[in-house]
Amino acid sequence: HQPMYLLLVNLSFLEMWYTTNIVPKMLLIIIAEQNTISVAGCLAQFYFFGSLAATECLLLAVMSYDRYLAICKPLRYPVLMTGHLCVWLAASSWFCCFFLTAITMVLLSRLPFCAPNEIDHFFCDFTPLIHLSCTDTSLTETIAYATSSAVTLVPFLLITASYSCILAAVLRIPSGTGRQKAFSTCSSHLTSVTVFYGTLIATYLVPSANSPQLLRKGSSLLYTILTPMFNPVVYGIKT
Repeated sequence: HQPMYLLLVNLSFLEMWYTTNIVPKMLLIIIAEQNTISVAGCLAQFYFFGSLAATECLLLAVMSYDRYLAICKPLRYPVLMTGHLCVWLAASSWFCCFFLTAITMVLLSRLPFCAPNEIDHFFCDFTPLIHLSCTDTSLTETIAYATSSAVTLVPFLLITASYSCILAAVLRIPSGTGRQKAFSTCSSHLTSVTVFYGTLIATYLVPSANSPQLLRKGSSLLYTILTPMFNPVVYGIKT
């Protein structure tokens, strides 16, 4: 069980910073009506938001690989998923995502912003910021799209492949009790993946022309605040 709990520690730590980056400023806007933020503060909020969101995608993929080894290769699991490998996978997830997001943040910080400098959102996201620029943003958008695709779609494909193998292995178990026990080992993770990626897809992959801004902000609220609040309940009850 040690690798699973080590990954849960990383996920919990990530989501504490995830909400800390957004919720305090959002409460100031709603309650105290302090609806201003400096350019540096806005870019910093975007950087940590993007980095932590991308890191969560990779951590969820690593956790799905851990569940794959536990169910499909149970006898070799202690040898394949060692503590050293688990720490290396988690550290690599953090480093890669913070590095890739830094590239987008640097490009974004070099853009000139025009009046009225108003963001129709409750935090500094990439799309509202890019709409304020006075110059050509095609290079910045292309690089941002490439890096975000790498850290969201690739982990999603890995998660899908892992659960396809898990499903095939579980269906080969002859007893219903054995199948139920195997599914129960990954039910919490599967629930978290469904909620996180479901809201992420609804926010960023649905064409903006077909979705009102209020709906997009509601979807953002789900994966930035409600999902981190929901995960401790899911994993806590299961554990």
